[in-house]
Amino acid sequence: MDEFLYDGECDCKHMPTIGETAPEFGANTTNGYVHFPHDYRGKWVIFFSHPGDFTPVCTTEFMTFQSMMEEFKTLNTELLGLSVDSNASHIAWIQTIRRDIVFQGWKNMEIKFPIVADNAGAIAREYGMIHDASGNTDTVRAVFIIDPRGTIRAIMYYPKAVGRNITEIKRTLIALQTSDAFRVATPAEWIPGEDVIVPAPNTSADAYSRTKSGDGHSWFLQFKSITPEMILNKITNRKYINDDKKKTKSKKK
Repeated sequence: MDEFLYDGECDCKHMPTIGETAPEFGANTTNGYVHFPHDYRGKWVIFFSHPGDFTPVCTTEFMTFQSMMEEFKTLNTELLGLSVDSNASHIAWIQTIRRDIVFQGWKNMEIKFPIVADNAGAIAREYGMIHDASGNTDTVRAVFIIDPRGTIRAIMYYPKAVGRNITEIKRTLIALQTSDAFRVATPAEWIPGEDVIVPAPNTSADAYSRTKSGDGHSWFLQFKSITPEMILNKITNRKYINDDKKKTKSKKK
């Protein structure tokens, strides 16, 4: 499709939720046209909205995201921003950041990840990024962590006056990837390298055996160690990319 079509009606009672497939759209960005989530198949995506271009908090967030972009790429993750601004406005803003802005010692910084142009607000409303009670039609600071299958795995909302903690977003991403790779859960305040929680027992016999382990933990709360090296070696999963290659070869035959 050539553009994201929006008929002016919004089912504002429904917003995308964890476990749902990320809504599809096509749109212009500062890096060219994208079909989402198709163009990102096989990768995790941090899809986030900001209230507007040329705003101070958003500028600091974008520079922080950019400073960590290679860290996210190491985790098989791409960044994708959005606001209800035009592509021309996005481009002018990132040129201003590169030319004029100094923050945390960063200067002459080029924002390389794409920013979606959504001046009609269609995509933002589809994703529930516009909260009418917040006072206007700008997007709030929404964050969607989307997995390689295009499934929404985590959602975060921040008010306009509060800048996001990008390190916490990265921590949540790694926790999700670790949970998938090792079939575990992560406890409160977890950071990579700390013990993780193993699944609860499915049978009374398994529960009883845990009480006899003598490790000082309850039958329903058991831990095991996974090193940061083990996590990094496993969480970059190329399975879906390989599946796509196989499908492409099959079609050519």
